[in-house]
Amino acid sequence: MSKILNMIAEHKKTVQYFEENSVETVQQIADMVADTFKNGGTVYLCGNGGSMADCQHLAGEFVGKYRKVRNPLPAVALSTDIAQTTCIGNDFSFNDIFSRQLEALGKEGDLLWAFSTSGTSGNVIAAAETAGKKGMKIIAFTGKTDSPLEAMADLCLCANSQKTNHSQEVHELAYHIICDLIDDKFD
Repeated sequence: MSKILNMIAEHKKTVQYFEENSVETVQQIADMVADTFKNGGTVYLCGNGGSMADCQHLAGEFVGKYRKVRNPLPAVALSTDIAQTTCIGNDFSFNDIFSRQLEALGKEGDLLWAFSTSGTSGNVIAAAETAGKKGMKIIAFTGKTDSPLEAMADLCLCANSQKTNHSQEVHELAYHIICDLIDDKFD
């Protein structure tokens, strides 16, 4: 029982930090994403493991719907095409799986939404470097503060947790709030 209660207490602590420190950042991110869509840009998302699952989930909320039926919004979770991912990983390297796709698809006016709980994932950093070179805006969702990814981002939501699971719990809460705010801006 104590392990369960400790995990709940840690979750509450991380959410409390989010509530006290990230509300303005969430609004700024929602505005940046909405502006990208309104200006004809695409949101590209990348991350590894559970963070990639979050990317797929988030892209689905934009292309499909969140809470209301509205026009679809252009969002792409990079590397959902396993043939493309393994081709790039095999012919280049794992660190190139996102950046190579952005080289082909990304353009100025688009946005990269990069998830990395450590803030140091090599393939996510490479994607942010490519996005920066292409004049794309960069949003980062990290777990640890003062990471290389945070330094590269126009806006960063940092969960401020050393534990991946608690960072991802805050990330999911934040992106659902952002989806709700985006829904209010589009028909």
